Amino acid sequence: MTDRVEIDAGVMQGTPVIRGTRIPVELLLRKLAEGAMAEDLLDAYPRLVVDDIRAALAYAADTIAHETVLELSSP
Repeated sequence: MTDRVEIDAGVMQGTPVIRGTRIPVELLLRKLAEGAMAEDLLDAYPRLVVDDIRAALAYAADTIAHETVLELSSP
């Protein structure tokens, strides 16, 4: 799925986007978090397909799975 997401310094300043578009993954995630349904996104962005939305979710999950959380101690 994540082959549908690309990061290119020449596109949206390197923000992860759906391949072949200028639609940021973050935008899709925020819209979904606000309650938008996949059908809403497909209507608003005709170049999207359902697999693009799934890829955005998979990209976010993969990113979070590889995060390192550092605990900072107070002085």
